Amino acid sequence: MPQSTPYVHRRPFALAVLFGALLLSLLVVPPAAADDGPGTPAGWTTRPAGGGSAGEDARPYVYLEGTPGTVLQDRLSVTNPARTPLTVRLRGDGPAGPWFRFAADTVTVPARTRADVPFALAVPRDAVPGGVAGEILTVGGGEEGRVPVRVRVGGPSLAALTVEDVEVSGRTIRYALVNRGNAPLRPRLSVRAEGAFGTLLDRQARPLPLELAPGRRVELTEPWPDAPALDSVTVRLRVTAEGGARDEAAASAAYVPPAPVTGAGLLALGVLAVLGARAYRRGRWRTGTSAAAATAPAPGPDKQPAEEERHLETAGAES
Repeated sequence: MPQSTPYVHRRPFALAVLFGALLLSLLVVPPAAADDGPGTPAGWTTRPAGGGSAGEDARPYVYLEGTPGTVLQDRLSVTNPARTPLTVRLRGDGPAGPWFRFAADTVTVPARTRADVPFALAVPRDAVPGGVAGEILTVGGGEEGRVPVRVRVGGPSLAALTVEDVEVSGRTIRYALVNRGNAPLRPRLSVRAEGAFGTLLDRQARPLPLELAPGRRVELTEPWPDAPALDSVTVRLRVTAEGGARDEAAASAAYVPPAPVTGAGLLALGVLAVLGARAYRRGRWRTGTSAAAATAPAPGPDKQPAEEERHLETAGAES
């Protein structure tokens, strides 16, 4: 009687092999994650220091406030999680970029370390009151980080505006505007021109399409398409801006025809004057002759012409 083959339960064995393979895969760590190696460190961060900079209460940016001429101080944190040192370069960027000062432009952060780097911000003496934005740019390991900085400059605001170098040339009026104060301005301009026979141009005040920053000078032009062909004019410009800023300036110009036309015109006027004078004198002579002939007395019937009398006298002498 043939013996029966025993039944082998293979399902538990297969599950055991699968579980072992899964456990082995979890225990194996990729070499890149286990050791950063001697290459360039990566994954570093930079942010404002303090205020729980590593947690949820981290400052979103650095806020500084001061008056012109003061020096403000703060710190930023550079975190290096790698196993090798990190070297970063620091510099300021943005409108307030030139105001930043660092003890060293290059900083080395040891491995697995967070370093707090102090910096200063020197507010210029001629800084404009108001808000100014900037950034601290950190570059290292092929990456860069940026820390926003907001600066509030205190102090009184001064609005001062001048209009200069007014010049009238043909159909164009040239001038320059200069912001002499410490506040940005949006100027308004009015133009008026007076000639020998009255007002030639009268443009009411209107806003110019520009914002004039403190200390800025800009050269502009004002078109005058219907400028006169022959006149002596005075053009006056008046500028105003918010804060009570105002100024005005004027320039004069003589409008005459072009040189070739002027020469021909003068020659024609001279010729006409000479011809007119001659015609006038000739007319006077003819008028005087006609008048003399009209007023001379006519000879009487008993009076002979002079030539006839002389002829009779000669004939009597011969006889």
